[in-house]
Amino acid sequence: MSKKLASILEWGTLLISTGTVCFFLVVIMWDIISKGAASLSWDFITALPTDGMTKGGILPAIIGTVLLTLITALVAAPFGISCAIYLNEYASDNWTTRIIRASIRNLAGVPSIIYGLFGLALFVQGLHMGTSLISAGLTLGLLSLPYIIITTEEALRRIPASTREAALAVGATQLESIRDVVLPSAIPGILTGIVLTLSRAAGETAPILFTGVAFYINNPSGYLNQEFMALPYHLYMLSTQHQAIEQVRPLAYGTALVLIIVVFLLNLSAFYIRYKHSKNE
Repeated sequence: MSKKLASILEWGTLLISTGTVCFFLVVIMWDIISKGAASLSWDFITALPTDGMTKGGILPAIIGTVLLTLITALVAAPFGISCAIYLNEYASDNWTTRIIRASIRNLAGVPSIIYGLFGLALFVQGLHMGTSLISAGLTLGLLSLPYIIITTEEALRRIPASTREAALAVGATQLESIRDVVLPSAIPGILTGIVLTLSRAAGETAPILFTGVAFYINNPSGYLNQEFMALPYHLYMLSTQHQAIEQVRPLAYGTALVLIIVVFLLNLSAFYIRYKHSKNE
C-alpha cells in the first residue's frame, strides 16, 4: 500500500509541476501574442526602421538574425561533428579522452556572456576584426560548439556496435564504415541537435552584445565586416533602453512575436526531422 501511495504522490507531483509550467507558458504566450499581433504585418516584416525605430519595420533585424545563424552553423557544425566523430569512433577510452569530454560539458554550462567577453577579446580586439557580423557569428559558433559535439556524440552512440562490425566484416575500412554506414544512420539525430542548438543561438543577446550588434541601422545589407541588427538585441533595446519606451512598446511586442515564430519554426523543423526518421525506421 505504501508503494502505491508513493507512486500516486510521484505522479501527482509530476502532473502538478508539468501543469504549472504549461500554465505560465500559456500566460506568457497569450500576453505576447495578444499585444504583438496588432503590430505584426507584412510592412512590419519587410519595411526598414524609421524615426529612430519608432516607426517602420524590422527587416534589418530579421536579415541580421538569419545571417548570424548561418555563420554560426557554418562555424560550429563542421567542427562539432568532426570532434564528435573522433571522440566516439577513434579516441581511446583513457583519462585524456575523459578530461576532454568533461571539459566540453563544462563549456556547455558556461554563461553566454562569458563567451561574449571572450569573443570581444579574441575576435574583435585580438584578431582585429572589429565589431562586426563575422565577429558575432564566430562567437556564437564557439558557444554552440559544445552542444553540437554532445548531441552528435549521443547520436553516434545510439548506432549499435554490430552495425560497425558488419561493415568491417565485408571489407570496409573504418573510414568507409563511418562515412557510409554510421553517419547516414545518425544523421537525423545529428541534424536535430544542430537545429535545436541554432534555435537557441538565434535568441542569444549577451554574446553579440560586445561583438557587433547595433540598435539602429537603416540598412538591410549584411556585410560581414560591419555592425548589424538582430532580433533579440533589438527587442532588449526597445524594451529597456529606448528614449520613448511607451511609444515603441507595441513594436517591442511585435518583435518578440517574430522572434518566437523564428525559434518555433527552427524547433518545428527539428521535430519534423525526428518524425521522418522514426517513420522510416
